[in-house]
Amino acid sequence: MKGLIFKTKPLTPVELVHHIRQLLTYTCPNPDVRETKRQDKVRELNRLIHEMKIVLYGDEMSEPHADACAKLTQEFFKEDILRLLIVYLPNLDPGSRQDITHVIANLQRQRVHGHYVAAEYLEANTDLLDMLIPGYDDPETAISYGAILKDCIRHQVVAKYILESDHMKTFFRYQHDPNFDISSDAASTFKELLTRHKSTVAEYLNTNYDWFFGEYNALLESSNYITRRNAIMLLGAMLLDRSNTAVMVRYVSSLDNMRILMNLLRDSNKTIQLQAFHVFKLFPANQNKPQDIVNVLVANRSKLLRFFSDFTFDKPDEQFEADKAQVMNEIASLVPKCQTCDSLKQCDGTNC
Repeated sequence: MKGLIFKTKPLTPVELVHHIRQLLTYTCPNPDVRETKRQDKVRELNRLIHEMKIVLYGDEMSEPHADACAKLTQEFFKEDILRLLIVYLPNLDPGSRQDITHVIANLQRQRVHGHYVAAEYLEANTDLLDMLIPGYDDPETAISYGAILKDCIRHQVVAKYILESDHMKTFFRYQHDPNFDISSDAASTFKELLTRHKSTVAEYLNTNYDWFFGEYNALLESSNYITRRNAIMLLGAMLLDRSNTAVMVRYVSSLDNMRILMNLLRDSNKTIQLQAFHVFKLFPANQNKPQDIVNVLVANRSKLLRFFSDFTFDKPDEQFEADKAQVMNEIASLVPKCQTCDSLKQCDGTNC
């Protein structure tokens, strides 16, 4: 009976946010605060972070309530809690970090009165992205910061800001990182950045084509198998997207690019070979192939046709076989240009 009388009243969403704000400072050691008290406060903070997650997702006892979610969303961004969580994230235990990434993911999707509060907040606080991206430098927190960043990129204003910043150069560096977790997660975020908001990405790639693909080809030629695999898979996704048609035509008009793809066709990994084929097939299919590409394809015609005739996979795939047949037909029908008379037909030399 006594326990029922003095049972703690659940905090409202607004109170929950305010309490979390007050408790976050206790995650840092403080000589003015007794350590046992600080640890008690940190435990309370962990509990309230988990309670915030329950408000948004529900649990086995209850479903999330729309009004509570809306109030929590408004108060969370009004009180600048995202900034504080980014700052104090390294001080929290792995369980609370995971809860935080789930909370932030949910809040990105919450609409209040028809508006994405998170998008409006991030547009006004783009400096938070400058804090999130360097989170990849710490292996212990890289995955948590990466998860938060990917959820923020769902908003076009965030993607546009990152694309137009120097952070793009940093993403290339992270994908070369020897730490598997960092390079893989950075590649995942990079993919989200370059595939979600199609019109923004198309404009960016057209404007920054030269330096971007110069850096990108270095990923394709990386000595690291995972880096090459991630890069060739994303390249196919970008070039085969209709919104990037102009970029695709430009890419497949480069002999240097084709040589890289031809090397990837010989990769020891079957997945990389297959993904490379899906990009390589665009070169012979290009109806306006530059003459240097035609000449290389003709010079290597026998080798290429022999390679593709043996190019098979364990699992039958009708579309792959059809695409391969088309590529072989395109290569077989190519006619070299006479270097002397500039004729596209076979030249017997009499008119040169």
